[in-house]
Amino acid sequence: MPSKHSGPGKPGASTQAVWGGEPPDSPHGATVAPVYHGVTFGHEDLAQWRAVALGEQPGHIYSRNTNPTVELFENKLAALEGAEAATSFATGMAAISNTLFTYLSPGDRVVSIKDTYGGTNKIFIEFLPRFGIDVCLCDTDDHDQLEAEIARGCKLVYLETPTNPTLKVVAIERLARAAHAVGALVVVDSTFATPVNQRPLELGADLVVHSATKFLGGHSDAMGGVICGAGRLVEPVFHFREINGASLDPMSAFLLARGFRTLELRIERQNHNASVVAKFLRDHPKVDAVFYPGLADHPGHEIAAEQMRGFGGVLSFSLKGGFDAMEKVVMTLKLAHKAASLGSVGTLAGPPATTSHVELSAAERANAGIPEGLVRYSVGIENVEDLVADLDQALGGL
Repeated sequence: MPSKHSGPGKPGASTQAVWGGEPPDSPHGATVAPVYHGVTFGHEDLAQWRAVALGEQPGHIYSRNTNPTVELFENKLAALEGAEAATSFATGMAAISNTLFTYLSPGDRVVSIKDTYGGTNKIFIEFLPRFGIDVCLCDTDDHDQLEAEIARGCKLVYLETPTNPTLKVVAIERLARAAHAVGALVVVDSTFATPVNQRPLELGADLVVHSATKFLGGHSDAMGGVICGAGRLVEPVFHFREINGASLDPMSAFLLARGFRTLELRIERQNHNASVVAKFLRDHPKVDAVFYPGLADHPGHEIAAEQMRGFGGVLSFSLKGGFDAMEKVVMTLKLAHKAASLGSVGTLAGPPATTSHVELSAAERANAGIPEGLVRYSVGIENVEDLVADLDQALGGL
């Protein structure tokens, strides 16, 4: 069964991150709950065994289905998002694909945006059409077009905000109203925002999805994905996952849950660092454009200011000089891992062509509005003065 949150009231984010979902009876009074590596769990009573297997009472029988360490991870995320239930997956893409294939069948229609993460976009343009599912991808900035396409009828509306890697922002509350008017389910990928900066369920979303590999874990040492929402909506996705087998392993769950405990501290620092870096880049003569919703001139700034508590730790920028300039700057950075992924305590930088949208062709990236010379810069928790100095020296080499 998907893990259900039943914690107290609404304490602050850091309190939730530390205490939310923690078991009241950790073995031997351990401050940190152990990692349960066991694949299977025994029962001395056949009736109880059957009741657990059928989900009629709490317990575990097999770790592909449920596991105590994985359950702790799920409960912590549910507490942070203010959700009734959560279920987890081996990766963020498993969370996304399992959710879509749970709720979409041949003949259904899904409305989404062009600027989703590359792997998600690939599902929309390559895999779902093969199963007879009608996919409508709208211009991300055009809310009128999105509302019009939703009004034509659809089974599901899939949103990502802020988007990867161009940091576009979509109005969750507005589009959720439009979706619910036609009986559609609203799924929001809130990976870039995290529960610290954005709470999609409070804005009308039905399900929230995260690549927990990113900010939630925060240390680039564990992979995982998770969705949360009402129990009646999470349960079918859990069932799809337990049968299809994209289960989160216990050690990754332990590492991700450990990362949760410092989430608000990390996010507050990364919000600050990204804001300082974005303003520095905006004013640099060799930078063509900066994409960060915290900047007042960002097209989605007003929406972000309404629905987000902070603007996040990821930005992107393009350079005068295009691809060649981008390559030189990225490879000259000293305080950034030249690597894929984001959300780590250490800064990560690279072009979408080798990170977020490597699965897409150059033409498909262009169609999604992603220039080949774009740099995605995921700000870490380093001293921001050092990050600015590093960027300054790299740009100075152009």
